[in-house]
Amino acid sequence: MAREPPSEASNGSVRVGVRTRSLAPDRLKYIRQLGATDIFVDHADTEEEPDEFNDRDGTETLAVGRDAIPTVAQLEAARERVADAGLRLTGIQSLPYSLYGDIMFGRDGADDALSQITRLIRNLGEAGIPILGYQWNPRGVVPMRTGPVELRGEAYGTGFDLDDVDDPDELAPGIDREYTEAEFWENYREFLETVIPVAEESGVDLALHPVDPPVIESLGGIPRLFRNVENFERAMALVPSDNHGLKLCLGCFSQMGEDVDEVLRRFGERDQIVFIHFRDVVGEVPRFHETFVDEGNFDAREAVRTLHDVGYDGVVIPDHVPEMVGDDDWRHRARGFTVGYLRGVVDTVRSERR
Repeated sequence: MAREPPSEASNGSVRVGVRTRSLAPDRLKYIRQLGATDIFVDHADTEEEPDEFNDRDGTETLAVGRDAIPTVAQLEAARERVADAGLRLTGIQSLPYSLYGDIMFGRDGADDALSQITRLIRNLGEAGIPILGYQWNPRGVVPMRTGPVELRGEAYGTGFDLDDVDDPDELAPGIDREYTEAEFWENYREFLETVIPVAEESGVDLALHPVDPPVIESLGGIPRLFRNVENFERAMALVPSDNHGLKLCLGCFSQMGEDVDEVLRRFGERDQIVFIHFRDVVGEVPRFHETFVDEGNFDAREAVRTLHDVGYDGVVIPDHVPEMVGDDDWRHRARGFTVGYLRGVVDTVRSERR
C-alpha cells in the first residue's frame, strides 16, 4: 500500500520540492531524506535540451514528448511509486520543444501537437496529478547560456553574455525565416483557447515559464514573448482562467532587473503563481551568471516572507544549481544544499509569522 505523502505537503504554506527525470528508488529515497515533499518530473529526452541541467544519467523515468504521451495507467503508476517513497508527484515540469514547437511556429503539425497536449492534460487530471508546466522558449535552438563561470570554492555556474553570441539576428538552425511577434501572439492565443478549457475540465493547472535569457526581443529570428512582466500580464489576460498561471522563475525575473519581491506580490495577490523556480543570478541581461541560492541579486529570505504575506501555499523548487565537487549529472550535492537552505528559510519565516 502506498504511504501518504508527508504532512508538510498539505499544511497550507510554502513547501520545498524537487525536479527530477529519474524516479529510481535511490533517487526518491535521497529526495525524501532531504526533507523535500513534492516531485516535478522532467521529460525523458535529454537530446532536445543540450545544456548543463539534463540529469542524463536518470533512470526509470516517465517519458513525455511528441508521440510519447503517458497513459493514465502509466501516470498513476508513477504517482504511486513516488507516494511509496513518502513524496507527492505534483506535476510535469515542462513540455519539450518537439511537442509545442509546431504550435509556436504555426507549422503543419500544430493540430496533431495540440491533440497530444490536450490528451496529456486529460490523462494528468484522471491520474490525479494537478500541474503541467510549459514554456514558449525553444531551448536547444537558440543559446540559453554562453559559458561557465567560477563561483566560490571553485564551484561552477552558467553564464550568459550577449556579446559572446556571434550574430543574434542570424536565423537559428531549422528556422526558414524571421517570425514576427504578432504571429507568435496569435499562435499562442490559439494554443490557450484550445488547452485551457481542457485544463479546466480536467482540474489541471497550466504554468507558463519565462524565456531564458529574458528581456531580449528576438534571437535567431524567433520572437521571445515572455521576456518581461508586461507580457506575462498579457498572457494571463488573453484567456483568463483560474487554471492558468506562472511557473514563476525567480532567476529569470532577477535577470530582467525586476524587483523580485514586487513581482511575487503582483502575481501572488492575484493567485496567479502555480509553482516557483527558486534560483538567483549575479548581474542582469545582457550579462549575468547563475550562483548559489544564498548569493545573487535578491534576498531569498525576503522572497519567502513575501510569499508568506501573499498567502502562497504552493511549491518552491531548486532549478539551475551550481556544479560542486563530486556532483553527479543531476548535481545531487548542490541540489541537496539548495533544498536544505530553502527548508531553513521557509521554517524561519514560518516561525516569524506565527
